[in-house]
Amino acid sequence: MPIQQSLISPTANPALEKALRDRVDRHGEIAGGLGELEPLAVRLGLIQNSLTPRFRDPALTLFAADHGLAVDGIGSQWGRSTREQALLALQNRLPLAVFARLQGLQLVLVDCGIAEALAPHARLLARKIAHGTRNARVTAAMSLEQAHAGVRVGMEVADKLTGNVLACAGMGQGSDESSSLVLARLMDCPLRDFVISGPDMRQDDLAHLLNVLQAAQARHRNVNDPMEVLAAFGGFETAVMVGAMLVAASKRSLIIVDGMTACAALKIAAKIAPPVTDYAVFCRSHGHRGLDEALAMFHASALLELGMDSADGTGAALAWPMIRSAAALLTDLNELNA
Repeated sequence: MPIQQSLISPTANPALEKALRDRVDRHGEIAGGLGELEPLAVRLGLIQNSLTPRFRDPALTLFAADHGLAVDGIGSQWGRSTREQALLALQNRLPLAVFARLQGLQLVLVDCGIAEALAPHARLLARKIAHGTRNARVTAAMSLEQAHAGVRVGMEVADKLTGNVLACAGMGQGSDESSSLVLARLMDCPLRDFVISGPDMRQDDLAHLLNVLQAAQARHRNVNDPMEVLAAFGGFETAVMVGAMLVAASKRSLIIVDGMTACAALKIAAKIAPPVTDYAVFCRSHGHRGLDEALAMFHASALLELGMDSADGTGAALAWPMIRSAAALLTDLNELNA
């Protein structure tokens, strides 16, 4: 199912935007301004091309895969393997799973390339491209054919979702590091900006991380095409997320972007079809300077600033009530005041 740029319509609509702003302003005259909820409400109306945006069957989708870079001693979060982390999510033993259930988000985990096998589960989509990528420091993380296969898988996943909200988050050892390589190359920005977590990061940890990742950069120094960059640095979860975002935007669905991997996927998707960014809103899943840099390249700010250091997906689950509230300014509240 090929996606052409023409299938993703820009959301710009001056007449509708004026009508949406007028509707929001009327509420402000009655009860005072609501700050950032107001422009968010307008965005939601433009995304759905409607004065009364409504959501159905929202999905929080975790795209999980392993990365060959992990063999160099990077990317291990909380001392657990990707498979162990995925099982905790499926068993509702991670905060993001609990929050998703509380907020009415359907949690889906897509196995894009976890190195180990996972038993069948009602919320698991087995779409493994391979059992983890190769080490980008030594060779291309995946073949170009695998990168395209991952995008096609993501298109299929998003096409079968019944709702009009897709919250995207990555999961996997080495996922953030792989994404940092992708973003640094596509944005022609210093790699260090994306990998430094903050002032408390140990210098020896940063030095080891940069040594490994800069070796991967040098290995693929002449790669610039977006899909070739994806193949060079990985990962499978990013490739699948790219396809899912493209289809979601073509269906005028809201895309909630949570974390570095989701930012990398959106950047690749935007290189393929620039209007895809019109459908994205950004949330904060953890306190990380690199994520600030990733958001800045989209000229975006996070919906939430809670200072968390938690798994990607947590921010999306917590931001969802805020998004629903913004939509209610145009739907429920307008009906009450009609």
